[in-house]
Amino acid sequence: MKTYSSMPGDEPVREIPCYVCGSEERLPFWKGEGFGYVRCRACGFVYQYPQPVPRALHARYDQRYFQYELENEENFFQLMLKGLRDVGFFRLERTLPVRRFLDIGCATGRLIAHLSSRGWETKGVEICHHSVCHAREHHGVDVFEGTLEEAPFEPESFSVIHSSHVIEHVPDPVSFLERIHSLLVPGGWCILVTPNREGLQARLLKERWRSAIPDHVFLFTKRHLSRLLVRAGLPPVRWKTWGGIAKGLAPEYLKRPLDVLAKWWGFGDVMIVLSRKTDALLDR
Repeated sequence: MKTYSSMPGDEPVREIPCYVCGSEERLPFWKGEGFGYVRCRACGFVYQYPQPVPRALHARYDQRYFQYELENEENFFQLMLKGLRDVGFFRLERTLPVRRFLDIGCATGRLIAHLSSRGWETKGVEICHHSVCHAREHHGVDVFEGTLEEAPFEPESFSVIHSSHVIEHVPDPVSFLERIHSLLVPGGWCILVTPNREGLQARLLKERWRSAIPDHVFLFTKRHLSRLLVRAGLPPVRWKTWGGIAKGLAPEYLKRPLDVLAKWWGFGDVMIVLSRKTDALLDR
């Protein structure tokens, strides 16, 4: 039931403080094979400690990762569309004077190809070389190969920036959000999707949760992600969650009502947040 992840090897690691509050006091939390999570003693944020250095994390997105993305391309695309509908993106797009969309971690480029067909000017960022080649060759989309920090975009280039299942992988979520802020036009919109550590599945399964994997170096709750977004000048406007229980963990007669209730009551396995850019970053 785990999400795809590489297995940790003999990688160099680094010690980091809590990115939410800056504290260096931590307690053991969950233990995995070759990695472990800690919980910040001050604010409760959960993150891997120690963590692989950034170049080691980047090297994990190889041919095997591409195959996983390609095999699940249509399913992931449909899930992204549902998430966009949940936060009102398709109503929002009718109000925007300029349609410029950036997808961070665009994988095979399926989403930006679709939005291009709806009249959007789109670009993608993707770290996996094989995914970038596929996106360019099969979907004809404009994708930068590398990290968001490396991408040569001008400030205030995009009206909407989307990032699905990326922030839990990045080495520095604070800098990541600040970069998003700088690339949005005034009043622009940010849409983030990430696993929900306060969801029902995480609470029940703990370290056996399918998102407690080596490649997820940060595990967010609504409260912790909200703090980072507000600090980055991207205060949340709307939240939704989905996924009451994973397929195979409960009979269908229980799964269906739990999935419905997860959206209504906010205990889903995955959360999506719509944020809007404000004028300035807050002090850390």
